[in-house]
Amino acid sequence: MEKQRVIMMCGKICSGKTTYAQRLRVERGAALLSVDEITLALFGLYVGKKHDEYVEKTERYLYNKSLEILEIGKDVILDWGFWTREERRYAREFYRSRGFNCELHYIDIDDDVWHERLEKRNREVEAGRLLAYPVDENLAAKFASIFEAPAKAEIDVLVGAGGETV
Repeated sequence: MEKQRVIMMCGKICSGKTTYAQRLRVERGAALLSVDEITLALFGLYVGKKHDEYVEKTERYLYNKSLEILEIGKDVILDWGFWTREERRYAREFYRSRGFNCELHYIDIDDDVWHERLEKRNREVEAGRLLAYPVDENLAAKFASIFEAPAKAEIDVLVGAGGETV
């Protein structure tokens, strides 16, 4: 019997991770765990300097919750960015040490598509049609400076801008 699998969504903010993760959830009958979903529900859009603290606490909670889900026989999709090599290394080791397989699905989009998606997202948030964090130029620049694209050896599934596997 194959062990349950953990799928980590990796890509820039607003690259299509959540849309792709939702599709995978349905296709695989998996549990989707989202940091943004929880932090938005509990703390709202504007948490200021507390945001990073809330994200860290939520991630810790979701790592532990994911183990419960895996133990009952369901795959888990982790929908947060895994923006740094260290985050990806930590996650792989966390699950590997507990006997679970871990896959990295990397959504690779070019800068033009990324900027179009950021603009669309911000319009949707401003119009009240989407509950998500708005991303202004400063925040986009911050995330762009933090993001470390995964090396080929880290990627298990490469996903294009349209959500198709490449």
